[in-house]
Amino acid sequence: MEMLHYEFMQRAFLAGGVVSLLASVIGVYLMLRRQALMADTLSHVSLAGVAIGSLLHVNPVWTAFLTAIVGACAVEYVRRSFRSFSEISIAIIMIGGLASAVVIMNMNQGLSKSMSAYLFGSIVAVSNTELLLMSAVAAAGGLYFFFLRRSLYMLTFDEETAETSGLRVKLLTFSFSIVTGMAVAVAMPIVGVLLVSSLVILPASLAIRVARGFTAAIWLSMGIGLTGVFTGLTASYRLSTPPGGTIALILLLFLIVGLLMKRCWVYIGKLLNKRLTRNDKEVRSTQWTRQGSRFN
Repeated sequence: MEMLHYEFMQRAFLAGGVVSLLASVIGVYLMLRRQALMADTLSHVSLAGVAIGSLLHVNPVWTAFLTAIVGACAVEYVRRSFRSFSEISIAIIMIGGLASAVVIMNMNQGLSKSMSAYLFGSIVAVSNTELLLMSAVAAAGGLYFFFLRRSLYMLTFDEETAETSGLRVKLLTFSFSIVTGMAVAVAMPIVGVLLVSSLVILPASLAIRVARGFTAAIWLSMGIGLTGVFTGLTASYRLSTPPGGTIALILLLFLIVGLLMKRCWVYIGKLLNKRLTRNDKEVRSTQWTRQGSRFN
């Protein structure tokens, strides 16, 4: 393809591919743990990290990465402090991250002009250093979910049972939050702070609705996320639209079409069952009539 002749598009496809796979897996766990807004929260915390890096003249990617990890640990700490109202942790950290970003941005008047790339994403401007960081995070996340898949499965569906079975639940939840923070931080250059949750939640939402099992949902979510990113990048190149927004719209379109197809499939199944039931009743009625005529 013509667009793959350009080096920046090659980096864009590589970056989008590795990050989409990790983000899609994390999305399934977040959805099942009822923490879908965690990705959005950590993206706002990452924005504060970007502002700090720009203010201190440090690479914003690294400060956003570290800030997202700190924010992920803070979310888990506050969640444990409000066990009966675990969703409060997400609201508190989101408010703190967004407020910090606004205040820090106000300290540097020239900062607001360069924030659009972080707000809306600029995947075609991904550097080799950022690509290396994304690949390292994706590899670390892949190893994490591979070796701890059984423990994370138990933690996801029943945290109390996991704790009674001897799992170190506190350490496991903190490590999961850290991996989530790392994934959100490296996904930010692809779709931006405002749309980073789309890369995490939308593929998982469709996969959980369609797949019949947990493992199938993981693989399906990865396939949807990868296809959505590649399709979005291709459409963005052809139509000259923003890559982040295009990827988010493609994933949203996948979700809508998938849900409609699922509903149509269920409806067709019900019609077939009714027809089979009706035919079965007619066959039985015919058999009873024949048997009755024999007695007569």
